[in-house]
Amino acid sequence: MPNDLSETELILGNSNSRFSGVTSTMLQVLRIQKNLVKVAVLGKHHLPDDVTCVSFSQLIQICKKPLPDGRWRVFHARRNDEVIQALILKKVFRAKLKIVFTSTAQRQHSWITRYLIRQSDAIISTGTAAASYIQGGPDIIVPHGIDLSTYSPSENREALWQELGYPGKYGIGIFGRVRHQKGVDLLVEAAIPLLKKHPDFTVIICGETTPDHQSFQDKLQAQIDQAGLTDRILFIGKQPFSELPKLFRAMTLVAALSRNEGFGLTVPEAMASEAAVLASEAGAWKDVVRDGIDGHIVPCGDLAATQEKLDEMMAKPEQLIEMGQAGRKRVEEHYTIEREASQLCDFLMNV
Repeated sequence: MPNDLSETELILGNSNSRFSGVTSTMLQVLRIQKNLVKVAVLGKHHLPDDVTCVSFSQLIQICKKPLPDGRWRVFHARRNDEVIQALILKKVFRAKLKIVFTSTAQRQHSWITRYLIRQSDAIISTGTAAASYIQGGPDIIVPHGIDLSTYSPSENREALWQELGYPGKYGIGIFGRVRHQKGVDLLVEAAIPLLKKHPDFTVIICGETTPDHQSFQDKLQAQIDQAGLTDRILFIGKQPFSELPKLFRAMTLVAALSRNEGFGLTVPEAMASEAAVLASEAGAWKDVVRDGIDGHIVPCGDLAATQEKLDEMMAKPEQLIEMGQAGRKRVEEHYTIEREASQLCDFLMNV
């Protein structure tokens, strides 16, 4: 057994071949974690070359014995099937493992999830809303963090906006897959009457539209065209991941209007980029956003409330700049990736 594997302290699940929000958060924090503890990942999906990847059979061998100092290794799972993998290692192959499960869902858990939670040695949640659905509560709440070197303010937002070539002076962005769950319809329907009142704004809808949601986009596009706003509300499709920080920096306001969400990195990413935010009560956004300071919070699915707050924000562009600056400071103090990695490692290594 290679020395670097036998000394592994922390095992991370990575079971989904599709790049998802869970994958993104795992990879971001892993970049810092690997410098704090000896870590290996079960599943090679999307891993950088400098991260140790292990197979299931390797884990069986690695975890037959505890670490030299007597501690059991920790398996950190973020999905149900990853907990199941850890349980098979522990129950069937007698692996010396502690199982820690991060639960972010804001809904009543299925029987299988409740069972897996009970079988885990510790539970982490990422926000107070998700924590409220865990019977008995989590052992700790560890909010996700943002890489402040990636998501940072523009030195000249106006020049960047002009460089991108969009009309108007100010951008209102919404990021994520184009579908009903993400509340794209709420932004479009709220903005249509307001864009004539506030002519300096343009709405940018950035995200992939999968074939099963194309009719949803087509319906919204028809509404936009009928209102004569084809050049003011723009679907720009899925953009390369490397281009997203630039788009965030160009926005004066970012809307995040999901009807349900796990944590929701879009909001702290926008705040780190010094954009004001208009967010629904989904995800951890009620924890992150100070209403009236960094932006505003509206009830999920509430078109009237969304339109009212959007109108209020569009009427005072100078206030949006102040909100963006306050949001950046908020993220710097409470939502950095370094803080998340350190807090996670401190907890996981002492389960």
